[in-house]
Amino acid sequence: MVRKILRCLPKSWMPKVTAIEEAKNLNILPLEDLLGSLMTHELSMQKKDDDKEKEKKKKKIVALKSSPIEDSKDDDENEELALITRKFMKFLASKKKFGGKTNKKIYQKGESSNLEEIIYFECNK
Repeated sequence: MVRKILRCLPKSWMPKVTAIEEAKNLNILPLEDLLGSLMTHELSMQKKDDDKEKEKKKKKIVALKSSPIEDSKDDDENEELALITRKFMKFLASKKKFGGKTNKKIYQKGESSNLEEIIYFECNK
């Protein structure tokens, strides 16, 4: 019965199985002793997994901390971007005032169009 239990354990338990086989005589090992040893090993594995999860959570918290030096760099970059944006908006506004005419011709009332004066290149009409 002891040998069957040891064979059924998953691969992650192989180091423990090997240790039990080497240290104890399986012919006289009581089933209760085997189960107690396996349960103890399972509890220690769970404790190690819990400790690893706690360490991962602590590392995540540390990674999210920032320093005041980085904040000032971000502020400087934001101010530069705001300055460039303001200058560009002023440039666009001056373009509209002085040279922002569209290509469309605007005809006033009573003014005839010059379509009759257009001469096409190939047919000369």
